[in-house]
Amino acid sequence: MKNFVKIAFCLVILSSCKNESKNSDREEGFTKEEKDHITLSREEYADQLYGFWLGQCIANWTGLVTEMDKIGNIGEIKTGDFYTSEDWGKPDQPSIWGEGVPSDLSETIDFVFRDEDEIWGADDDTDIEYMYQYLMFVNKTSILTPEQIRDGWKKHIKAEEENYLWVSNQRAFDLMMEGVLPPETGNPINNEHYEMIDAQLTTEIFGLFAPARPDIATRIALLPVQTTAREEAEYIANFYVTMHSLASLNTGKTLSQRIHEMADEARKVLPDSTYPAKMFDYTKKLYESGIPWEQTRDSIYYKYQVNQEDGYDITAKNLYCNGCFAAGINFASSLVSLFYGEGDLKKTIKIGTLSGWDSDNPTATWGGLIGFMIGKEGVEEAFDRSFSNRFNIHRTRQNFPNDGIDTFENMAQTGLTVIDRVVKEEMGGTINEEKNEWVIPLD
Repeated sequence: MKNFVKIAFCLVILSSCKNESKNSDREEGFTKEEKDHITLSREEYADQLYGFWLGQCIANWTGLVTEMDKIGNIGEIKTGDFYTSEDWGKPDQPSIWGEGVPSDLSETIDFVFRDEDEIWGADDDTDIEYMYQYLMFVNKTSILTPEQIRDGWKKHIKAEEENYLWVSNQRAFDLMMEGVLPPETGNPINNEHYEMIDAQLTTEIFGLFAPARPDIATRIALLPVQTTAREEAEYIANFYVTMHSLASLNTGKTLSQRIHEMADEARKVLPDSTYPAKMFDYTKKLYESGIPWEQTRDSIYYKYQVNQEDGYDITAKNLYCNGCFAAGINFASSLVSLFYGEGDLKKTIKIGTLSGWDSDNPTATWGGLIGFMIGKEGVEEAFDRSFSNRFNIHRTRQNFPNDGIDTFENMAQTGLTVIDRVVKEEMGGTINEEKNEWVIPLD
């Protein structure tokens, strides 16, 4: 990891220049990278955390329009041809559980927004991250304990009515209610859904809690990840955590350059013999060949779900919807939108929304990541409009202050407090109160 962290060794001058291409080539910097440390502005980081939550909400709700519309044609559930770019703006088709009815979020496949007088609702791609940040804040800790995670889940997740948990998250919650503590809630012996998607959509934020230090990020994320995942699903979650931690580096480069360098570095957390590593290498090779993203997505479908190559054998397990919730196929799908989106927020969300399977997950992940990289203003510039800054965590969770209504500004400030503690306790860094900066050792 040291080699990547020390690539730049350069001083990135603070700039207020507005980038012509808005978000895809923004070069505005706020960091100073030296040989042994990096200095980050807390004020700028708060704006980026705002961008993270805003970008994630836009992408999450847009992706929900097509969630499980297209999963392939294997088994009892067949959904016909996958979407292509030509389907953007056209009528949405029913999902596998839609009973013939398209999404009620949008009649057409298009962006979903919330105006300034409206409120963003929480969903499973944002609410567990919100909960983990809150638990670290109220417990005044950098690393959550098994008991803190269990108590937090039991307090903030509904036990009886609709609780917006599925597969591995639901099984982990059931185990907690039976007295089992993490990480045993994600142990394959106890949780048969350990290889599903859950951990990779609930733990990315830990990368932002440890800026420029993916080694620290994956350490503080270890127990939350293992609460629901093991083996390849755990590796994939660590990939996403690493990507988010690396997002604070090399801010003088274009977003496209940064995205690809971050992905190449995060690839190192995937053991070469595993199917996530092979999925990454295969998808990147197809992207670099210059073929359209749709062709790459289709190739992934045939290689991994039809032919079950590289050790990816979910199809053979005869799961509901052919494992459409599985970590692997959704990871591969996410790489399509990551590579072909090339750091452009709108393009990345569009491709993610049209790619298939659990389409709100990759969109939320990359919408949050790119939103963080470009900040609040960058997100607004990308769409040439302003948005609501309010967030209702009680749409899906319970027992939070202010009847569950929060703001992105406050959520960002809570994140800063968490990071302050991580910088001092886990990194051995310091806070320059006068300049409102973190000084973070790089090794």
